[in-house]
This record gives sequence, C-alpha cells and structure tokens, in this order.
Amino acid sequence: LTIYGDMDVSSIMTKPEGRKEVITYAKKEKDLFEILTMMKKELDQKHQIYVIAPSIEEDDDSYSVIELKEKMAKAFGKIAKIEVVHGKLESEEKEKVMRNFEKGKIDILISTTVIEVGVNVPNASMIVIFNANLFGLSTLHQLRGRVGRGDIQSYCILISKENCDRLKFLENNNDGFKISEYDFENRGEGDLF
Repeated sequence: LTIYGDMDVSSIMTKPEGRKEVITYAKKEKDLFEILTMMKKELDQKHQIYVIAPSIEEDDDSYSVIELKEKMAKAFGKIAKIEVVHGKLESEEKEKVMRNFEKGKIDILISTTVIEVGVNVPNASMIVIFNANLFGLSTLHQLRGRVGRGDIQSYCILISKENCDRLKFLENNNDGFKISEYDFENRGEGDLF
C-alpha cells in the first residue's frame, strides 16, 4: 500500500462464463484405492489428469515425482500415457512435454509446482496433489486453478497423511479472497522487509 497506495483496485468476483466450480476433496493416503478409482473414471471419459508431488527426487517425508510415476504406471500404465515434468528438465524438454499434454497426447502429467501458473488445458478435469499439507494455501489454490478451465466438471484431490484443518478449509472454499484472509489470520502478515 505504501508503494501502490494511489492506484485504483478492481476486484473480479466471478468466474468466466460457462465454468463450473472445481469440486475439492481432502483425502488421506489410506484412501488411495478410492482416489485411483476416481482417476480411472476421468480417464475412461478421455479426460486428462495432473498429479502433483512436492519433490523431484525421493524423500523420506514426502512423495517424489519419480515415485509417483512408478505408482501411476502400475495403476494405469496399460490404459494411459504418463509423462513427467519438473524444474530440473531442460527448457526444451519441459516445453515439449507441456505441448504434448496440451495436445492431448499425454493422459496423466506428473509434476512439481512448475505447472502452477500459465497452463491452460481445458480437457484436464482432475488434479491430485500428494502431501498437500506441505504446500501453502495460495499454491494449492493456484494448482487447483489448472483444472476447471473448460465446461467439464473438474475435481481437485488434496492428499495428506492425517487430517489437516487448512485442507478442510480449502475443501469448502473456492474463493481466493476468503482463502487469503484465512491464511492471513492463521499465519500472519510475514516480515515486510
């Protein structure tokens, strides 16, 4: 406000026309079979899916992109084309994978948060976020915004080891303004410097 205090602010409170609300579920790791069943339903309808991991390489505390590729290959390898994208890939390779996903040549894209912004694939109807409790609310809200970009009913599944109030809040709220206020109340304003 000190820097931009003299600017006018416009708040857009509505979605673009024809877009449906993304249905969000907070699930536990033990519900994996149910989650895979939901994913299969979307694949059967020829929809695409994002699967998000917090890390690229194996980590004791969380899932990695590499681990999830193995899991998804076991579950869907015979019926779906699965690819991986993350920050350590060369720019050209990253762009090639993203273009193929946009063109519908990839069914399941396993990724880190590199897909958080600037990706528009209307046929992607589900995003499954592993270890969702490790991400901030704004990141989760941005990731959820990768689906529901067309007129297809879309879903966001937030997976954590145990119950998490922040994820429950996200399950019941799609309003970015409310989410940022909740985050502000719970985490404070941070260090201005």
